[in-house]
Amino acid sequence: MLFATTELAREIEAAEAALVAACTRAAARRRPAIDALLRPLAGGLVALTEAGSPLNKLVGLGFGGLPDERELLELERAFDARGVPVQVELASLADPELLRWFSRRGYIAMGSENVLGLELRSLRDLEPRPVEVRVALSSEIDLWSRVLIDGFAAPDTQGVATHEEFPREVLERVLLDVAATEQLVRYLGVQGERVVGAGAFRRTGRFAQLTGAATLREARRRGVQTALLEVRLHDARSRGAELALVVTQPGSKSQQNLQRRDFELLYTRVILVRDPRG
Repeated sequence: MLFATTELAREIEAAEAALVAACTRAAARRRPAIDALLRPLAGGLVALTEAGSPLNKLVGLGFGGLPDERELLELERAFDARGVPVQVELASLADPELLRWFSRRGYIAMGSENVLGLELRSLRDLEPRPVEVRVALSSEIDLWSRVLIDGFAAPDTQGVATHEEFPREVLERVLLDVAATEQLVRYLGVQGERVVGAGAFRRTGRFAQLTGAATLREARRRGVQTALLEVRLHDARSRGAELALVVTQPGSKSQQNLQRRDFELLYTRVILVRDPRG
């Protein structure tokens, strides 16, 4: 059984912060006008890019003491100036005092997400599948991004709905930022001659972070997601990763499918939000 200790959670949250930092740096390189902000805070990280971006958040906190109040106030003002709510993703294995600390500052729980893991040494051999999964070419980044966004736009309704919605044009830019990060491998799922799914993973230390996968609505329930998952897991192991990580909405079809594939629930992140309007 894979068991999440506080130390494992600390490592995973540090890897999550590293992923957010890499994407934020890519956004800053590609679009200098957004004046991206990236700063360490209490053992974690603060990222701020353009309004409406999923990169705008505080991540990895709770394993390095409490934030400095004056520093946090300065950061809150920076978020307010762009009309961006301050969002904190806080692991359930983090210092519980931090949850009380943010609550006293007016932050409220808006949702949660689950972190699941799988030890890659336990992988079974790949089996033949009716879906071809291949690494996306550099010339196919726009196609990869479009398939992901189209798939995300029609989510399964099982489980707890996310509190977040992002403009399509912002997601298009963010996915190009994600694609520009080092150690990211992009995949396309093909049935016949048509691309019907997409996914990726990023190697961070001993972790393989499965950064999202999606299938077009009309191609669902045909094994596309399973094929994308299996190929990414085997490729991650071949590149030296030991533990695969996935973040899902609680009770979602994605979580159900992953647990059927022997992923185990490690811990939950609580999503805290401070709205600049109130």
